[in-house]
Amino acid sequence: MQTLQALAERISTISVSSTMKVAADAEKLRRGGVDVVDFGAGEPDFPTPDNIKRAGIDAIGHNFTKYTNAAGTLELKQAMCDRHRVDYGTSYAANECVVTVGGKHAIFNLMQALVEPGDEVVIPVPYWVTYKDVVNYAGGKCVFVDTDENEGFDLRASMIERALTPKTKMILINSPSNPSGAVFAWPELEKIFALAKDRGIWLLTDECYHRFLYDSAPVSIASLPGAKETVVVAGSLSKTYAMTGWRIGFVLGPAAVANGITKLQSHSTSNPTSIAQKAALEALNGPQDSVKIMLAEYKIRRDYVIDRLRAMPGVKTQVPQGAFYAYPNVSAAYTGGITNSLQFAERLLAEEYVAVVPGEAFGTNEHIRISYATSMEELKKGLDRLGSFVAARVV
Repeated sequence: MQTLQALAERISTISVSSTMKVAADAEKLRRGGVDVVDFGAGEPDFPTPDNIKRAGIDAIGHNFTKYTNAAGTLELKQAMCDRHRVDYGTSYAANECVVTVGGKHAIFNLMQALVEPGDEVVIPVPYWVTYKDVVNYAGGKCVFVDTDENEGFDLRASMIERALTPKTKMILINSPSNPSGAVFAWPELEKIFALAKDRGIWLLTDECYHRFLYDSAPVSIASLPGAKETVVVAGSLSKTYAMTGWRIGFVLGPAAVANGITKLQSHSTSNPTSIAQKAALEALNGPQDSVKIMLAEYKIRRDYVIDRLRAMPGVKTQVPQGAFYAYPNVSAAYTGGITNSLQFAERLLAEEYVAVVPGEAFGTNEHIRISYATSMEELKKGLDRLGSFVAARVV
């Protein structure tokens, strides 16, 4: 009997998603009857709005269950362009848009379409867990740019400029940031765009959390004059409309990029789910009140979480300006055999039944990510447990 061959080497370039692992570990305990507080998942606890759900039901009732174009229906692509124009003042056409199976798929496809083996991709730290893996899978090299938590994890163009080399192919910006909630200053974003444009470097803006800003209006680098030549947008309906399971995202960029991604998609996923596309159409064209309602509730939760964290001995945390995550520095509690964020998260789950994501998944070792996209009741219970865990370890 022949021995099976090993997995393809490219699979070894990617790791298991830390956020998915946390969710799996928490679910395992939950199935055993344990009362777990889950601060790990970046998923709104709000239901998908009723008008969007009805659109999906209607799609089934009207037998809209067949294949569509691999890049999505024309009406949905146009709606995505229109929504982006209304929100940010851009001017994309339907042939410059591709509907993807979620925002993660959009970023994966962009890396596959634009990054060659050996190309460098500049990424600010802390970064979303998937960035590193999709760059590695494309054969690229991540060049990480550290930001300072004492300055709110703010990003400046000078930091990016120092990291640029002749091999730089792309700069990746995520504002508001997952995990820190940092919102980068518009003048700095303009300077970063100028750097990319002058050097012929792609600038990828991940706009997953763009509608969730607490103290400023949403903006997009893609709205700058001449941006279409250099900027590519990855977006998602998952957070904005509480549609995580529907799996609808999008890419906006030059027609040549959209065509390349469409070819890739035609041989991988084919079209995004037809039913979900009809729901997405309603989300984009229908009332936007639900977004404001969620944002207002997230702000209340944010303020509560930050106050509680700052009252814990040794814990330091910045105030997130967007998204729905806190990213506290808990390194003062690295005692009693705990030496890093992974061990902290594992012990917290095992001893207090609170699930968080360790900072090492995002490129730092002193922090944990707490999602406050959950009820106030769960936040209070989980922060009580976290407070006890920290207090027992901080001298």
